[in-house]
Amino acid sequence: MKPRPYILAETNWRAIKGSRIDLAILPWGATEAHNYHLPYATDSIQAERIAAEAARIAWEQGAKIIVLPTIPIGVNSGQVDILLDLNFNISTQAAILNDIIDFLHRQGIKRFLILNGHGGNNFKPILRELGLKYTDMFLTTCDWFRAVDKKLYFEESGDHADEMETSLMLHLVPELVLPLEQAGEGVERKIKIKGIREGWAWTERKWSEVTPDTGVGNPKKASPEKGRIYFLAVTQAVADLICQLSTIDLDRLYD
Repeated sequence: MKPRPYILAETNWRAIKGSRIDLAILPWGATEAHNYHLPYATDSIQAERIAAEAARIAWEQGAKIIVLPTIPIGVNSGQVDILLDLNFNISTQAAILNDIIDFLHRQGIKRFLILNGHGGNNFKPILRELGLKYTDMFLTTCDWFRAVDKKLYFEESGDHADEMETSLMLHLVPELVLPLEQAGEGVERKIKIKGIREGWAWTERKWSEVTPDTGVGNPKKASPEKGRIYFLAVTQAVADLICQLSTIDLDRLYD
């Protein structure tokens, strides 16, 4: 396979030396159970593949970018009783991001995007704090799974190992997906507190009490073709974001 010059893990010093890099992209996933049929690395695989394809599109349009190695562990504090659902505390994520951003800052790379692939990760408070420290950095984060309206592509609702994630994995790594007849139905038990059910109040979900199979959303209607179409839409949306982040005049951000 020919090295992709926009993927740091694949490129080399000969290609990188003297290069201009306007934007660094950090895919961030998780390691956790995804129903019975999807691999623990689902969030990391999706984040990495979406980052790479979106970067390819942006690179071919002239964007000067680099995709950093994917971080495969996220915040799973509500899943500590699910075997081997690995957890980074938020303070750990903050320390990692501080080190990465400090390094980029010293190297003169002033624009940074986290491509988040895990619902338990919330980087906004961390970037707010780091933004006070690195005042000349442009720090951004996005959830790729919010880039397009998945209701336009899938019939079943859900947010974990559901029809969307299963379709995407059937497209990206079908060899890692068990037959759908082995998947649980992803039934979610709703909390009794009215404000939390309606979405204007919040508490962390205790995963083992919410779902018997670790899934939320029925995956049975998933297909590789649905995943392919959705992947194309998401990567184009993320590529558009990357292009704009890497080229916009930071002194003229607002109309």
